Amino acid sequence: MARNSEEQNVGNVLKDFIEKNKLDKGLDIVQLQEVWNTQMGPAIRKYTTQIQFKNETLYVSLSSSVLREELSYGKTRIIQMLNEEMGREIVKKLVLR
Repeated sequence: MARNSEEQNVGNVLKDFIEKNKLDKGLDIVQLQEVWNTQMGPAIRKYTTQIQFKNETLYVSLSSSVLREELSYGKTRIIQMLNEEMGREIVKKLVLR
């Protein structure tokens, strides 16, 4: 039982460290990039050139204008999927460039 409480304490220390040093936004972008690449699949990942996250908006640069147009029709569903994978509503808007 001591080990379990030690693990919880380490988890709490890490969480406090992240919050105090305002690292959560950096971790969110890394996680969002992972989720985008995993959920959108290799075909879309191939055309994704940059992912940025700022003020609850995810900016995704794509090298294919045809793909950008096609994905624009499903923005609401993409936002919903990303938020589900993140475990909270973090993305409010998606901008495809």
